[in-house]
Amino acid sequence: MNTKAIRRQKIKFRVRSKISGTTQKPRLSVFRSNSEIYAQLIDDETGNTLAAASSKEKDIVAQKVTKVEKSKLVGAAIARKATDLGLLDVTFDRSGYLYHGRVKAVAEGAREGGLKF
Repeated sequence: MNTKAIRRQKIKFRVRSKISGTTQKPRLSVFRSNSEIYAQLIDDETGNTLAAASSKEKDIVAQKVTKVEKSKLVGAAIARKATDLGLLDVTFDRSGYLYHGRVKAVAEGAREGGLKF
């Protein structure tokens, strides 16, 4: 592993020791690859994923926009799925990434969609 990945892994483990999701307040976890972005609502008590959204979904892929704008759409999509499940409060987990750019866009999209964190 390279130094950047090791640094991110250490941050991720440190943050995950402090936060966890419940059925009432799941963890909104973000994964960022070079080309795509994924978000999922996780209940850590049971180990289940309650909802997931990604930039690979048909309605998001159909829009020819930048990666940051796609990330905002992913945030709005996960917020829509969460409200369908009756969830409004979540714990945001940036997975060791800096709260900047695409990760920030997911958070902003989720907030605009009605999620609170």
